[in-house]
Amino acid sequence: MAKLAGVTDPEQKRKIIGAAFVEVFQREAGKRQNARWLAQGTIYPDVIESAGAKTKKAHAIKSHHNVGGLPETLNLRLLEPLRDLFKDEVRELGVALGLPREMVYRHPFPGPGLGVRILGEVKREYADLLRQADAIFIEELRATADESGTSWYDLTSQAFAVFLPVKSVGVMGDGRTYDYVVALRAVITSDFMTAHWAELPYALLGKVSNRIINEVRGINRVVYDVSGKPPATIEWE
Repeated sequence: MAKLAGVTDPEQKRKIIGAAFVEVFQREAGKRQNARWLAQGTIYPDVIESAGAKTKKAHAIKSHHNVGGLPETLNLRLLEPLRDLFKDEVRELGVALGLPREMVYRHPFPGPGLGVRILGEVKREYADLLRQADAIFIEELRATADESGTSWYDLTSQAFAVFLPVKSVGVMGDGRTYDYVVALRAVITSDFMTAHWAELPYALLGKVSNRIINEVRGINRVVYDVSGKPPATIEWE
């Protein structure tokens, strides 16, 4: 967390977190003398967004710490069996291999973690608020279903909360509040290269908003992201 102090640029944050990943990995790998391989879950969209394809024709959109090879100091060989597959193809493979459905269709979580779901500087206070808001959102998505009985968690491809480091005026009881804002993001996609924002029911959004505002002290406003990909990326940073 200290290495991210004062850092607001998304790409710089990704690189700092990626460097920390490598540092921790090197330390832990050194404890395992017989390790010869590092297996990573890199998929093709990671390569494209990092402009890591051999053609070099793609423009860098975001850095991914799992793209670009290993430090020369590591005596390990890299194994990336999914590198040339899109997300929908990976899931087809998982189903064919008989993996549990909840594992195959679990929503993705970014490599840099909450570091790219907190806009601007990352602070422990922000992370604590975001975890609480995100947990409420996911809980309600799992608990609410459409007419067919399918939960909105299963109907969406990825859903999460984003912390916005801005404050807005609100009212709680007879008093004034001046607290932070969170945005909710839910998308539907097959390959994660393009995505549509999920048209969640107003009743569901209202319940999530009310719970977050009433249960998470420090947040008094909730907004919903209705941006598709493109032009927006799925993650905010």
